[in-house]
Amino acid sequence: MSLVAITNFLTIRTVTGDIQNRFQNGKQDTPITVEGQPFLFLSFLYQGAARNRSGDNMESSLILANNAMGMNHAREAVDNKYHIDVDTFLMNTDFTPNKLLTRETWLAASMAYDPMTVEVLLSSAIDAVGANAPNRVLTTAMVGHLPITGSIQSR
Repeated sequence: MSLVAITNFLTIRTVTGDIQNRFQNGKQDTPITVEGQPFLFLSFLYQGAARNRSGDNMESSLILANNAMGMNHAREAVDNKYHIDVDTFLMNTDFTPNKLLTRETWLAASMAYDPMTVEVLLSSAIDAVGANAPNRVLTTAMVGHLPITGSIQSR
């Protein structure tokens, strides 16, 4: 039987793109370096993407221990609407990153907690209800003549 090691790396960014923290959940004793950047250990579980019932949004979650550290990181991320990049790597036997499996970008949308865990709900960066997508105005030069009303008649 073979053992396959997989590690999640979190890069937590502000709305303006400034990096707040870098965490990984694979190696406790020393940081793991990826592309020259050290990632400190934080005990968390990453539950990957799932589509919601209405199909308009993707969600995932981070599960942390309910302690001062987990609660503070979760609350800061949600209050400041941090963007969270999640990279999942296949690891070598010496626990260095081998191959990037997935790269996902999320928005820290909300949090919930119970006596044991803190859950940060991660939402897709462009949410159909809660966030705004960039507006685009169609012009005649781009698409030709457009109808000026919503009613089209066939004669």
